This record gives sequence, C-alpha cells and structure tokens, in this order.
Amino acid sequence: MPTPDNPPFPAALRLFSAGVIIVLIVGAGLFFAPALVKPRWPWPVTPFSARFLGGFYTAEMAVMAALLFWNRWSPGRLVLVMAFIFTVIVSAVSLINLGYFNFERKATWLWFLVYLASAAVSGLFLWRARARPSAKGVTLNPAWRRYMLVETAILGLYGVGMLLFPLMVSSTWPWPVDPFHAQVYSAIFLAGAGGTYLVWKSAPREELLVLGLAQFLVGLLSILGLVITDAAAHRIDWTAAATLCWLALFGWIGVSGVRKLYAASRYFSPRLGS
Repeated sequence: MPTPDNPPFPAALRLFSAGVIIVLIVGAGLFFAPALVKPRWPWPVTPFSARFLGGFYTAEMAVMAALLFWNRWSPGRLVLVMAFIFTVIVSAVSLINLGYFNFERKATWLWFLVYLASAAVSGLFLWRARARPSAKGVTLNPAWRRYMLVETAILGLYGVGMLLFPLMVSSTWPWPVDPFHAQVYSAIFLAGAGGTYLVWKSAPREELLVLGLAQFLVGLLSILGLVITDAAAHRIDWTAAATLCWLALFGWIGVSGVRKLYAASRYFSPRLGS
C-alpha cells in the first residue's frame, strides 16, 4: 500500500519503465545469445565485451523490473538516479566516439534515441521530485555507514579512472579493452557509486533489495561471462595478477550485494547489524 512518504509513480513513468525493459532484453541477449545479438549491435564488440555488457544489461533489466513491480518513490528514486548516471555517461561517451558507429544502420539511431530519451526522462522526473525526501528507512549502524562510504569511494574512484584514464585503468583487465569500451564500462561503476551513496544517506528496505540485487547480478554474471567466454576462446591467463585482481573486484561487488540483500531481510529489526 502507498504511504504519504512513498507515493506511487505516474502511469507514464511506469509505461516508460516497461519500454526500457523491452529494450534491455536485447542487451541481455549479448550474454545469453551473443551470436544472435552481436551482428545487430550498434558497434563491433569482442566476445568478452559482449558477455560483460550482456551481464550488466541483465542486471539493469532486473532493476527496472523492480521499479515496474513496486512503482513507488522507493525504490524508484534509487533506480532513476542510477539510470540517469549511466545513460548520461554512456550518451556522452557515445557522442564523442561517433567513429565507432555505423549510421547507415537503424540500430545506431535507435541506440542514441533510447539513451538520450532515457537520460531526459529520468533527469526530468528527478528534477521535478528534487525536493521530495527519501522514503522512511532504517538506521544504519556506524560500521555499515563506514562501509557504505568506502564502497562509494572505491566504485566512484574506479569509475572516474576508467572515464578519464581509460587506457591506464583498463590495462589491468583480463582481456584487451579499448578506450571507448573502458569509458562505457565506467558508467557501471559510477552508477553503483551513486546508488550506494543514496542508501548510505537513507536505507529504505526496497532500495537495499534493489541495490543488493543489482550488485549481486553484476558480480556473478561478470565472472560467469568471463568463464563461459574463455571456455571457447582460451585467451585468459587465470594466474595473472590482473585477472586475479579483476576477479577479486567483481567477487567483492557480488558479495557486497548479497550482504545488502541479507540486511534488507532484517528490515524490521530496530537497527541493521554489522
């Protein structure tokens, strides 16, 4: 049931969410059916990049489904902030890397239409609701609050590094990543940092669930995608320091998501445990 501090969204925004989910199904196909989707993607992608992007789009699809299911300010605030950060960065990176796109293909025009429209819609709604406080949440204990700040800083700094210094930071990835893809990937980390910061400030149960689900799926599918792709490609050095660090990074993201899901299950406790 809606409450005064957690009202429902307008029907138009719910329709928009449903449309985004339909588009994300195509992106998720990069993970589940790369041979079918890769030839239709707006730019050329390698097998490893395809599965990595497909894993993220699968996580994003689950997050948008949560927004469609709850249709409330919480977790909608979190979903829209993360979507806005991601779409603005990817749109900007795409616009300054037009050479990667073939504008004779409809998929390219659809890509820019979807991303620019998504950034505009989420940004406009957030602007109109800028004075609305978050829904009532639980009080995070000091240990959780410190952890959330550390997580925000790590994801944010890593994302900024991928965006501003793509060659240097992406050189530590298990597969070759060009500057364009590195900058696209940066949006994933910066969106995660934005979501974690919101939960640090206020922790409604639905937002903990959605953020935890997103992080769990990103961590799990990133690692699973690397394993599945390399089973056919045989190009990853699994003992290399870069590979181990990458696995540790996404393993940590996934485990952090599980911790948030567990914390959300204890929502009715007076305080969240450490």
